[in-house]
Amino acid sequence: MREIADRLRGWNAAGTRYAVATVINVGGSAPRQPGAAMAVSESGEAVGSVSGGCVESAVYELCREVLDGGSPVRESYGYSDDDAFAVGLTCGGTIEVYVEPGPVPDAGLAAVSASEPVAFAHVMPHASAPIVVWPDRHLGGTGLADVDAVVLGEARAMLDGGRTGVRSVRCRDDLDVFVQSYAPPPRLLVFGAIDYASALARQGSFLGYRVTVCDARPVFATAARFPDADDVVVDWPHRYLAAEASRGALDGRTVVCVLTHDAKFDVPLLEVALRLPVAYVGAMGSRRTHRERLVRLREAGLTDRELARLRSPIGLDLGARTPEETALAIAAEFVAARRGGAGLPLGRTDGPIHHDDLTTAGVA
Repeated sequence: MREIADRLRGWNAAGTRYAVATVINVGGSAPRQPGAAMAVSESGEAVGSVSGGCVESAVYELCREVLDGGSPVRESYGYSDDDAFAVGLTCGGTIEVYVEPGPVPDAGLAAVSASEPVAFAHVMPHASAPIVVWPDRHLGGTGLADVDAVVLGEARAMLDGGRTGVRSVRCRDDLDVFVQSYAPPPRLLVFGAIDYASALARQGSFLGYRVTVCDARPVFATAARFPDADDVVVDWPHRYLAAEASRGALDGRTVVCVLTHDAKFDVPLLEVALRLPVAYVGAMGSRRTHRERLVRLREAGLTDRELARLRSPIGLDLGARTPEETALAIAAEFVAARRGGAGLPLGRTDGPIHHDDLTTAGVA
């Protein structure tokens, strides 16, 4: 959608009718990923691409049919062995597209053009326009309160993780939602190149984070030791974190995990981290180490309010012992912090299992 957003805004301004085809699922060696889009105007002009050429003609005709009929269509295309001229993907993959009539809400297109974090939630096969979802508000809806609550919860969770894909609408068996997210994945910064860091990098990557491992010791901070990390940085932790903050590379979704449990690294690093507007700051160490660390941090000038943000000893009480179990305990804690979970067994809680937004206060 990003590459055609400005053209769609132009069509909106001119009152031009159009239909949009969006890739919602892929399989095998399909040429384009979910979110790729093509739009066809009432005059026959086409912009964008869903397959790099393989099924463009068929999707073009489908867009024309949707323009004539007005109802959205969900269609799959795959490789055809029997007929070389049949509609199919010669690369051997499969794609599924969703075609719906425009207009795409202009406010959402403007957000995409401005590189704001925003998501489009297409409730399928509901004939409403896509719901535009920002972290703090939304525009549009299906008119069904229970569906909208579930869709907004799913869309914000996927936007938070920078993910695009199809999800079921839990309250309605006959509906799915395709969410297109326009946001980078959240960051997980792991300080301390130890075996626990390797397990945590693997867990963070699995959860959809962009993982950075940082340590001041070049012999330990190597890509070979941390194959699941997106970045391995050799630098003093506090200096690297301050530099990332200065260049605007951190946000309210960022997770900071301090695994060094060495005062010469921990104290200056936590002094920086606890004053940043990040989602989570946790530090590894025993309870004795935690008490001694708090004394040093107070001596460094941190307030009780700043210290209250520190999750230490890091992680939930799972009885973890191995690096992998410890990584799970840490990840469980920062997921609970992001999602507003209590970190308790669900059997001991009441109310909804999923923390969906059940209000409409965020309507733009």
